[in-house]
Amino acid sequence: MNIYDISKKAGVSIATVSRVLNNSSKVSEQTRRKVLAVMKENSYTPNAFARSLGLNSMHTVGIMCADSSDVYLAQAIYYLERELRNNGYASMLCCTGYQLEEKEKYLQLLLSRNVDAIFFVGSNFVEDTDDRNNYLYTTANRIPIFLLNGHIAAPNIYSVLCDDYQAILDITNEVLRTGSHQPIYLYRSLSYSGRRKLAGFTDACLEHGLSFEEERSFLCPVSLDNTREFLSSLEANGVVFDSVIAADDELAAGAVKYALASGKSIPGQIQITGYNNSMFSTCSTPEITTIDNRVEFMCTTAVSLLMQAFQHKSIPAKTTFSGTVVHRQTTRPF
Repeated sequence: MNIYDISKKAGVSIATVSRVLNNSSKVSEQTRRKVLAVMKENSYTPNAFARSLGLNSMHTVGIMCADSSDVYLAQAIYYLERELRNNGYASMLCCTGYQLEEKEKYLQLLLSRNVDAIFFVGSNFVEDTDDRNNYLYTTANRIPIFLLNGHIAAPNIYSVLCDDYQAILDITNEVLRTGSHQPIYLYRSLSYSGRRKLAGFTDACLEHGLSFEEERSFLCPVSLDNTREFLSSLEANGVVFDSVIAADDELAAGAVKYALASGKSIPGQIQITGYNNSMFSTCSTPEITTIDNRVEFMCTTAVSLLMQAFQHKSIPAKTTFSGTVVHRQTTRPF
């Protein structure tokens, strides 16, 4: 028994059945009683799709992320799903990888499920040209979209993000003010967020009069052991460094493994900082000084703004908040 059978037995349209399910005032009391009686006689239990027919809404929001095994992204997914559920919305998750073609494919899948909005988690969804961002512009013509930790200025696209530039600028300044003179920066990618972080590192170095004649930033392998080996190879090739500013905590934990394997004291001979305030920063020994980019706050804010948008309230196109330095054992007292 489905909504079509109910409409046939009650002698009303499918839309009328859906209005009864959603307690719409547009249905007469006589028709309502007739439809409810048919449902009771046939032990009918409505589903979300049946309810949505009268509301033009599935009460479902899409979530897209590149890789749910990433600690930062996994946290964001958890908080988004929790907040959506608390507001009466279901969520659909798609893990897209990093290729544009796959992002577009999964986006079409979500749109075919009539989701009411989509969260794009991570700055990798912001491509480097307008042409490649067309999939976002087109989607925003249909439903609101939220970029978490990314930004594009366009109608119906909303951004909620940490000020990555200022956070890395601040933590690099601290490391330099406490005696480091030859910092290097490790990163995984130059996404929107990645470029902002790199700019913060570069500007902090320039403020302290450091030369860029020698390379100071390096694209680094992802795993802990690969990071350790990568830093060992830099040292073997004559790169001199007394501090490592890492774009995330996993890279920083790999730098700690390098320092311990090399017999370097932390933070006496080498200072190390991370980013995200994830479990990598506290599971490491010593624990890692890092940036808390407030992922829970970002997600709760984004969902709150979405609920306001659903109520046709005006919301800001861009919401930026500050990250904070969490001082632990891999840097000297500031």
